[in-house]
Amino acid sequence: MSAEIIDGKAFAATVREKVATHVARLKEEAGIVPGLAVVLVGEDPASQVYVRSKGKQTVEVGMNSYEHKLAADTSEADLLALITQLNNDPAVHGILVQLPLPGHLNEDLVINSIDPAKDVDGFHISNVGLLGTGQKSMVPCTPLGCLMMLRDHLGSLSGLNAVVIGRSNIVGKPMANLLLGDSCTVTIAHSRTRDLADVVRRADIVVAAVGRAEMVPGDWIGPGATVIDVGINRIDKPGGGTRLVGDVDFASASAVAGAITPVPGGVGPMTIACLLANTLTACCRANGLEEPEGLTA
Repeated sequence: MSAEIIDGKAFAATVREKVATHVARLKEEAGIVPGLAVVLVGEDPASQVYVRSKGKQTVEVGMNSYEHKLAADTSEADLLALITQLNNDPAVHGILVQLPLPGHLNEDLVINSIDPAKDVDGFHISNVGLLGTGQKSMVPCTPLGCLMMLRDHLGSLSGLNAVVIGRSNIVGKPMANLLLGDSCTVTIAHSRTRDLADVVRRADIVVAAVGRAEMVPGDWIGPGATVIDVGINRIDKPGGGTRLVGDVDFASASAVAGAITPVPGGVGPMTIACLLANTLTACCRANGLEEPEGLTA
């Protein structure tokens, strides 16, 4: 068996196209332009690249992009004042504070100062609670992207056994809640799980989000399972240099799985695409308009 490759890059392009079409319709029919504000504190190189990419793609789908770059020594009071300003700005429908923040800033306090309706990262405690109780919320982008790909590949997820490896607040826990919402039988596994290999082997769906390079070998994967690899790990190459790998050993797993996401080119491209989708959804909700079909949980 050779697994079907789930092309996240192509799927993300389709999502962006849907967003762009809906944004154009909003402009034409209601005169509304969704706006995304991204706040970057400090000069972390990876964060700078990510913020540039977000801004570029925001503009490409026809949205307004507002970038706020603050010095690394910005005070907590000044950052919170900016967030309050963005909360009160009707032109801003989505607010994202790029993480990680410098050590002197309280990330939880900052995230929870964002208006939950504009929290397009889905990290605000109100959105976490709403998602966990099956209510309408803003959903974290990476798990939302995983869910979209699973629905596209498998159709109905109802009754399937899903194992989520990893229990982070950013991916593992919200992913489990989304799968429960689609009527999967869900197990959250982690480093303390007994007989982890056997637990994973029984799954129809495996979502690996632990941040450990190639932790999941192919003999953990049940024949025909669908594997979503969220991990992005940089490892050394034998001849020098580095390469990106996931949390799943792609070579051995792809010989057993029914379908699998590659790294790179799998889940990664979906994160920004879903950020744009969330901004559009937030805009529609703020204006009492119908939400875009196929772009929400």
